[in-house]
Amino acid sequence: MFQFSLKGIRRKRIVIKVNGRRVPVLILKPLSDPQNAPGVLWIHGGGYLTGMKEMVFFSRGADLVRNHGAVVITPGYHLSLLHPYPAALNDCYAVLLYIKNHSAELGINSSQIMVGGESAGGGLTAAVSMLARDRGDVNIAFQMPLYPMLDNCDTDSSRDNHARVWNTRKNHQAWAVYLRNCAKKQISPYAAPSRQKDYRGLPPAYTFVCTAEPFYCETLKYVDDLKAAGVEARVDVYEGMYHAFDLYEPKSKVGKEAILRFNEQFALAKKHCFADQPNG
Repeated sequence: MFQFSLKGIRRKRIVIKVNGRRVPVLILKPLSDPQNAPGVLWIHGGGYLTGMKEMVFFSRGADLVRNHGAVVITPGYHLSLLHPYPAALNDCYAVLLYIKNHSAELGINSSQIMVGGESAGGGLTAAVSMLARDRGDVNIAFQMPLYPMLDNCDTDSSRDNHARVWNTRKNHQAWAVYLRNCAKKQISPYAAPSRQKDYRGLPPAYTFVCTAEPFYCETLKYVDDLKAAGVEARVDVYEGMYHAFDLYEPKSKVGKEAILRFNEQFALAKKHCFADQPNG
């Protein structure tokens, strides 16, 4: 079962406008006023099709507030059933710009703006990182695309997959809805990050994934592509587990191990990963 708790967290709700749409945003802070804290855009999962920003409370995003004093900002981005690509990406990128432009009042160190999320949120993490690099608006210090949904084409692990939580059937449906306005032969890497050809200059990364889930192969490929481009990237692999196991079984032995490793990797990033902002 999910562990839902507000302990150790202050929360604030705001709304920003993106292309005429209202995007609700949840801001999480530690109880003590943050000063010069890492600022993390945390993006919820749900196959681009479902989910809500409040999922952050039982996700690894909440760990960053409680355990590391980070300020976490999570958008209620528009879901693909009514708003296909690029709505979700545009919403998340606008919130990234909000974080940069309001870092001082949020108590954020502007050289430690980071991005993370689970599943589709991990896919959007990669896409936001690519878009930020290409536009030059924001320099992201670190990315955490956990078991990310990156590839709209079948891989060895997403083909004929019948695992718990997420499987081939759900994956095909979710991608079809998200990309329904895209030409099949011209899928942008901002829509499906596995279509990316140039990984140079992307932020250093940490992720974890398990062997039985659909996103196993595309996650390892993303890490390999980053490394090949000279980007520091780490991945932990958990044998035999299913998609998002850390959310469903946080108190299991393997769930505890994954959560511990995630927090260790973020602690290292907090200590070592910085990226000065352009024009600032």
